[in-house]
Amino acid sequence: MISISKLLCGLKTESDGLRYDDPNGKKKQIKHRGKHSGRPVVVWNSTVRCNLGCKHCYAAAEDEEGEGELSTSDAKKMIMDLADYGVPVLIFSGGEPLIRDDLFELIQFTKDQGIRAVISTNGTLLDRENVDRAVKAGADYIGVSVDGVPEVNDEFRGEKGAFDRAVKGIRNSLEGGLKTGLRYTITEYNMGDMEKVINMLREVGVDRYCFYHLDYSGRGEDIKEHDLSRNETRQAVRKLFTLTESFHQEGFPIEVLTVGNYVDAPFLYLYVKENYGEERAQAVYQLLKKNGGDGTGERISAIDAEGEVHPNQFWRSYSFGNIKERSFGDIWEDTSDELMKGLKNKEKMLKGKCADCQFSEICRGGSRLRALKIHGDVWKPDPKCYLREDEIR
Repeated sequence: MISISKLLCGLKTESDGLRYDDPNGKKKQIKHRGKHSGRPVVVWNSTVRCNLGCKHCYAAAEDEEGEGELSTSDAKKMIMDLADYGVPVLIFSGGEPLIRDDLFELIQFTKDQGIRAVISTNGTLLDRENVDRAVKAGADYIGVSVDGVPEVNDEFRGEKGAFDRAVKGIRNSLEGGLKTGLRYTITEYNMGDMEKVINMLREVGVDRYCFYHLDYSGRGEDIKEHDLSRNETRQAVRKLFTLTESFHQEGFPIEVLTVGNYVDAPFLYLYVKENYGEERAQAVYQLLKKNGGDGTGERISAIDAEGEVHPNQFWRSYSFGNIKERSFGDIWEDTSDELMKGLKNKEKMLKGKCADCQFSEICRGGSRLRALKIHGDVWKPDPKCYLREDEIR
């Protein structure tokens, strides 16, 4: 993740210690220091079941029981394993995690092990009872996916009324005292709705917005022809920069982040240099350097419902091993696996324009999965790199 609001507007959050090793953030920070030093955030796709059928679902989730999903006891063993390894954050995702009967028991267990617990949900099942249970269990944050104005979102998610139910869930979560944010994956379907959705949910009280680029996995791969062009992506990201500035100037300190395309890092640096000068741009560059570019295989990992360990939450076609058979730490540090070895040494592996790019240390090649899906070679350039040739050189 890249925090646009921090780098452009100086907004301090509890995640600054995790992303930027920033001692000047809020007192209660998540940190990659000591036990957590260098350990990845883990996304656990806790179930393949979902009550919706979204067009971009990287897990290709459906409303059917999955076979071989981790039991409650399996999940607790996994969580203890992650705690022993020093994982700072566990994101409960899916499918739809609220479908799991033991979700809140597992969240409380996660907190007891000293791991920050986050829920990623479509929001439609966030009734007051579930919110109360999440609060009691100690959930730290809930991210709710909304992908357009009501009619666009409902068509995208395959169910009429999904938008209204998600917004009601967001209201319930905020009223219950939970930090709650918006997750928005941009495609051709909703590229014109970004500002409208932010403003609609601003009125509800949402002040955190995560802007996701489409990655080509599950049903997301099926709609890759509806991804934005490089120029459209560039325009959308620049629009996000100016919106963030406008909101902060208006006295609305919204937290804005981008996810899934680390070319946003050099683009932000160039934007700051253009608009604020070299000194400010260099300060931003140093923070982006600490952020480290794409963290696939390093600072982000994923475990699926059956216990397979993947490079990140989108890259489900490759497994490094199963947590039922080996500890997570053993799997994650096993560089006898050629892909794992390469991901931990991306700068030496990248080809084409990525190999020669002046911004390789703050981007590190972007999405290796998109490169694999489009070029058939994991080390070729991310097809969604939107920098101009003169900017790359």
